[in-house]
Amino acid sequence: MTDMTDMTAGKSNRPKNPTNRPSYLYILLTNTGTAFSRLIQCFTNAPYNHASIALDSELNELYSFGRKTARNPLNAGFVQEDIYYGTYSYYQNTSCILLRLQVTRQEKEAVAAAIEQFRLEQERYSYNLIGLVGVLLNRDLEIPDAYFCSQFVAEVLRRGGLSLWNNPETGVLPPALVTPQHFHHDPRMEKVYEGKLADYPELDRHKLHASYAKRYQSRTAALKVN
Repeated sequence: MTDMTDMTAGKSNRPKNPTNRPSYLYILLTNTGTAFSRLIQCFTNAPYNHASIALDSELNELYSFGRKTARNPLNAGFVQEDIYYGTYSYYQNTSCILLRLQVTRQEKEAVAAAIEQFRLEQERYSYNLIGLVGVLLNRDLEIPDAYFCSQFVAEVLRRGGLSLWNNPETGVLPPALVTPQHFHHDPRMEKVYEGKLADYPELDRHKLHASYAKRYQSRTAALKVN
């Protein structure tokens, strides 16, 4: 079932001064249906098991920690995800929910700077498989220079001054214990869209169809070779 908020509502009431417009960060939670995703789902029983952060509603600036090549989940680390020609193009039935968090312009710039720092130093980082075990055990197994997807999203938010899970009784939830479910159920997150990722209206339909055609041609060529 596809669901999307009316992001065009109230356009006539928007302030004319662009500096007064609200700023948003976008959290994309997905389920590709891969074997690795199903394995995680066995433990989490959650509908979405991968988290990414985007700086724009069109998802052109989308970042996470995940697989660098579609067919090898063990080759993973910091990635700028490409909806059209990256890993998602292999999994066209990916389900998702897109959330947005209203922030100040300064907070968004700080988060963007944190992401850029990861990008510049991406070779030093690895995927935090051990940390996933820590989540299952509810233990903060933070490994230097290693992150899993939701840990990375929580970390760049933290560096941007956004500590979302700060409980006066239990303290701040460390990024290494943050899961996609924390974003999904956080009341400060506004749902923008839920459904198949390929059906998200803000995507470039021409690029999407071109990527599918390219993927089909590649598969056809491979079959002819074999």
